[in-house]
Amino acid sequence: MNIHRAASLIICLVLVRAAHAEQVGPWNLTALKTNVPAVKWEKREGPIHSLLYAGENYLGKPTEVFAFYASPITLGKAKPGAKFPGVVLIHGGGGTAFADWVWLWAKRGYAAIAMDLSGSRPPEPNFDSATGAPVGHQSDRTLRTRLPNGGPQHGEAEKFDAIGGDTSDDWPFHAAASVIRAHSLLRSFPEVDAENTAVTGISWGGYTTCLVASLDDRFKAAVPVYGCGFLHEGESVQKPSIDALGDRKAAWVKEYDPGSLLPRCRVPILFVNGTNDVHYVLDSYMKSFNVVPGEKQMRIEVNMRHGHPPGWAPQEIGLFIDSKCRGGEPLPAPGTPVIEGDHIKLSFQSAVPLKSAQLHYTTDSGLRSKRTWQTVAASFSEDTITAPIPPDEANTWFVALTDERSAMVTTAVQFQP
Repeated sequence: MNIHRAASLIICLVLVRAAHAEQVGPWNLTALKTNVPAVKWEKREGPIHSLLYAGENYLGKPTEVFAFYASPITLGKAKPGAKFPGVVLIHGGGGTAFADWVWLWAKRGYAAIAMDLSGSRPPEPNFDSATGAPVGHQSDRTLRTRLPNGGPQHGEAEKFDAIGGDTSDDWPFHAAASVIRAHSLLRSFPEVDAENTAVTGISWGGYTTCLVASLDDRFKAAVPVYGCGFLHEGESVQKPSIDALGDRKAAWVKEYDPGSLLPRCRVPILFVNGTNDVHYVLDSYMKSFNVVPGEKQMRIEVNMRHGHPPGWAPQEIGLFIDSKCRGGEPLPAPGTPVIEGDHIKLSFQSAVPLKSAQLHYTTDSGLRSKRTWQTVAASFSEDTITAPIPPDEANTWFVALTDERSAMVTTAVQFQP
């Protein structure tokens, strides 16, 4: 073969690959899912390891992303050569890579990675001598340090006002790309079962989980906590920032609101939120849930607190991921509520027997974050739940199911005119 023909073949191959590259909005998914980012280990001893991996360019310069990593091997609970499912953990606003979060998942039997999405890094943790649990100052923002090659900070300007022109200064672009890069890196580790990985995130991390679950179909499960889409509507506290974009608002919604991407989501997804969350309101939450075409479930807790520890506390997160990544018993699956006479009825399936069922409703008006909720018991048989109809003045209601593990799921939230 002569050199000209060889060069022509190479050009053709490049063009064919480019033609088949999967591009969604600003994200080159083919590159993100195919290429394992370069990694520099900062610490590879002890229960929790720390590392830097390559991120997207920011302001024309390469970036690095800090992350903590742990597995049953790093905790001394398994020997090298064993394999584990993997999980990617995404912090919310004001958060960082949390050492205690990866430790919790490693204790559960997962290889876990948690990255910082604000271009910084927290201090290394200390460890409790009695429990072995990490302790330190991950929650103290004053102790975090800016990386020399960090990406955009996690501020209002970077999240919203950067839209337009070069996408490389947009925080949502970097956040989703950094998570997908972390996923590709995690899947490359020899101890990770690459075909059984999950993602979960809290608040803005839940927002990012919605983006990533819609972009990266390699995950087997996703659990956004609080975070959702349709942030440009209703009582969302983000709405004023989006409205302030003026003629750039539509571009932000198209590119970065999860409501625009969740119709792509085919990853099994569990939405976790509270009735009175001020950051991610039930109306936007249900719209986000409704546009997902694939497998989905919901867990709405009355007056669930908003924060990182409250956000990773619900056991249903682990049970849902276990059911998708390592053959665990699934959560109960409620059907659609139907009003029959003076009762609400719905079918359900549950691998574990139910312990209780409740109807939750509110008759209050005004801001959803300020409404008071009422709870009444519902009865259940082998496959049917029966609950009383809420009062005529009730405007919002749903039914909760709790199995003998105390694992709770809910129906979709129902809104009355």
